[in-house]
Amino acid sequence: MEICRRLDGIPLAIELAASRMASMTASDVRDRLDHRFRLLVGSRRGLARHQTLRHAVAWSYDLLDDAEKVLLDRCSVFASGFDLESACAVAGFDDPDDYAILDLLDALVRKSLLVADRSAGRTRISMLETIRQFAEEQLVACGAATEARNAHARYFAEREADILALWDGPRQREAYDWVTIELPNLRTAFRWAADHSDLDVAAAIATYAAFLGLWVDNYEPIAWAEELIEPARAVDHPRLAFLYVLASGCYMPGRIEESVRYCDAGQLVIGSAREELPFGAGGVLGPVYLAIGQPDRWVEWCRAQLVRGRDTHSLTRGCLTVALAMAGCGDEARAAADGLIDAAEATHNPFALSFALWAYGYALRNADPAGALEAMRRGMAIARDSGNRFTETLLVGQLSRLEALHGDPLAALDQVTQVIRNFHNAGNTTLIRGELAVLVGIFDRRGRYEPAATIAGFAVSTMTAAIEPELSTTIDHLREVLGKPAYESLAHTGKTMTTAAMVTYACDQIDQARTELEHPG
Repeated sequence: MEICRRLDGIPLAIELAASRMASMTASDVRDRLDHRFRLLVGSRRGLARHQTLRHAVAWSYDLLDDAEKVLLDRCSVFASGFDLESACAVAGFDDPDDYAILDLLDALVRKSLLVADRSAGRTRISMLETIRQFAEEQLVACGAATEARNAHARYFAEREADILALWDGPRQREAYDWVTIELPNLRTAFRWAADHSDLDVAAAIATYAAFLGLWVDNYEPIAWAEELIEPARAVDHPRLAFLYVLASGCYMPGRIEESVRYCDAGQLVIGSAREELPFGAGGVLGPVYLAIGQPDRWVEWCRAQLVRGRDTHSLTRGCLTVALAMAGCGDEARAAADGLIDAAEATHNPFALSFALWAYGYALRNADPAGALEAMRRGMAIARDSGNRFTETLLVGQLSRLEALHGDPLAALDQVTQVIRNFHNAGNTTLIRGELAVLVGIFDRRGRYEPAATIAGFAVSTMTAAIEPELSTTIDHLREVLGKPAYESLAHTGKTMTTAAMVTYACDQIDQARTELEHPG
């Protein structure tokens, strides 16, 4: 099925691929499809009846006029679909006219060399991979490939201002949707710019893709930011500070030591940065200090940033609120939370508001559970409506804890399941442990001691101790009711499980607990 899909369902291509399987396995054929025009040439005997795949595509290509050929070739630089605006950017005409290019695109669609998708309300054009590879060969042959790829990379770098402006307002979800749709193009544009030492273009793409990617659980662009740190540091690039902030997000997929290094170095750079961090994102640098048992360092860093007056979107103040709570400074955390929601509302930014509501609820979760529940529920609705998957997961995670203690235990189990699956699907191997610690508490209170002990063995970490300090008390209780040898044995089993195995185990245990709640006795 994968071979048929990658061959765009073209009957001749599939027949030629099938003929190759007389001497190759399906996996061998699949792995060579990036060079399909050399692979799918048919046998000598078959050429009388069927031309090679290249000849079949060339026949259609030769029917195009020169302008159509040029546009088709240059559009082969797109890694996925494109729209009229991006086609104009790479077209290479001296005086690109939207309507002239629209006419050419329309002609290519009518000739089945391009495919127009109107299902999303705006037309997006794509090219079958077989056609794209052929057109790319023509682009290289005529010597225009470098120019077209440079234009492609510049276009996606220049979209930064528009996309971030869209993000900083009520249409935030559209910015996330755009980055998600264009990720293959952003990846290709970044790779081209980075490989050709175009640091300005590469850094622009890496920073806004990584910044928005963080909030929709896409960690791939974090690696792009990491890659650029050394070349940016060598020339004291104005985006160096932001690159450090974004690279420090690598703690979420489990790279703690690297994140700490980025935080330490980033603090020095931010202090002397030539450019302000966008949206006052300085506080985002620092959560990893929880993972090494130093929450006070995050507190100190946030306070230093606030003194500098750079918190345009209340993000650093929200981070300070959470950092204080995790450092055990409840009164100070609640003081920092006072007025936080009003400040975030003034930004008209859904992410800023949902993040502030999470921070506020986190600070009040023990002192005022009802107020925390109200804030968390409001924040969850805003995050879900605006596409902020990361803050939605954080909010649902705290809701699960509050519901378990003060609300609906069934709702708590549903919410725990959602958070565990969200973090697992995102590859967030660090924060998933905090939610598993919440589940340990739920199971302990319901007398499900053995699964609680097994999950506790996996959940225990330095960061979890800061996120969910009650875990230590719960473990003491489990040791008491199970006996220390039994607890240690179960906890060891959990500790040695992979993340995937623990997620499967935890979800199965949740299903059993839900059944008991729904059908008591």
